[in-house]
Amino acid sequence: MENSVENKNLSKKVPQIKGTLRSHIIELPSAIRDASGIVIFGKRLKSFVFTTDVAVMRNTNADAVIAVYPFTPQPIITEALLLAADVPVFCGVGGGITTGKRVTNLALDAEFKGAMGVVVNNPTPNEVIRKVRETIDIPIIVTVVSEFEDIEARINAGATILNVSGAKRTAYIVSKIRESYPEFPIIATGGPNNETIRETIKAGANAITYTPPIVADILNEIMVGYRTNYETENEEK
Repeated sequence: MENSVENKNLSKKVPQIKGTLRSHIIELPSAIRDASGIVIFGKRLKSFVFTTDVAVMRNTNADAVIAVYPFTPQPIITEALLLAADVPVFCGVGGGITTGKRVTNLALDAEFKGAMGVVVNNPTPNEVIRKVRETIDIPIIVTVVSEFEDIEARINAGATILNVSGAKRTAYIVSKIRESYPEFPIIATGGPNNETIRETIKAGANAITYTPPIVADILNEIMVGYRTNYETENEEK
């Protein structure tokens, strides 16, 4: 009996391998692992890093990338992101500034280039989502910012996954959606720490998006350390 318990405990330990040069990466909050995840094309994804920075994409432990930016999406940017990534990428294809047929064309281009899914912004009309659904086979992630949105219409139009981004109200919005749609896939922003992430997961989110610190801030922190070392060395002399 003791041996079986011991073996069971050993089986839960996860070996970790880190290289010297890649030990300094952006590690997402551990609470995200409590999420159920969403299985897409056989891959279970729990954590999504929100970035278009290729350096961040290559130096994080996130399961996938949500690459959305506040400009008109361009195929050359999509191609660069997909070439740089070593995890699945979900590309923004418009919906706010960019609308209509262009969204459908960008979605098809993203699928051809290898994106695992596409993301459309909150203002996207249901008719556009419907046309995108008729055109591509990969998931369509539709952004939701309020509990008052017509979620049923979004789903009927072809949304595959809902991406709840409601700032401090995110967990509440997720819980309201869950009341009517207990099994529909939901990704949601988890906030800055493990406590807020657990709250979002408890509300019903299957996966969490995490916004990492910008590279300039990370580099600044490193440079402060370098300067401090020099000051300490000179004081000792």
